[in-house]
Amino acid sequence: MVESEFAVNRMRTWIHHALLPLCRLMGGGQMVWGMFYWHTLGPLVPIGHRLNATAYLSIVSDHSHPFMTTMYPSFDGYFQQDNAPCHKAQIISNWFLEHDNEFIVLKWPPQSPDLNPIEHLWDVVERELRALDVHPTNLHQLQDAILSICANISKECFQHLVELMPRRIKAVLKEKGGQTQY
Repeated sequence: MVESEFAVNRMRTWIHHALLPLCRLMGGGQMVWGMFYWHTLGPLVPIGHRLNATAYLSIVSDHSHPFMTTMYPSFDGYFQQDNAPCHKAQIISNWFLEHDNEFIVLKWPPQSPDLNPIEHLWDVVERELRALDVHPTNLHQLQDAILSICANISKECFQHLVELMPRRIKAVLKEKGGQTQY
């Protein structure tokens, strides 16, 4: 469960936390928060500003929580997030403590490699955006294109991303936390 930014009128830039080329809209872009599980995509939440702890709390409580309790009625689902400052804020930690009987929040070591499988899902969405015959020219078209692409992602794609996790973890361990092919 993590956010990603997609763009119109692509320009290659580098973002410090991922060290991956990311296309951005000249003068802006569209950040999207999302999650998935074995069978389906969860909620997608367009973010119109920098994600802070208050906004993230709203996403977790209003979008993630209902999805998790619906998909995991026996409260055995795992929630994965990275160590972004808004994810580690006290109000977020307190909220998860209040709901600790409803799902399991995976512990993630500080400065760890980003192994969240949704990062690869965002790559799929970015490739599909680039492959469009007609590229979005404004934020509304971009949002529509992202939602359309996401609606057509197969459950096999989600399953493949989850199945890759043991190999990805093994590769990170082999490289002692360094860069891998993933």
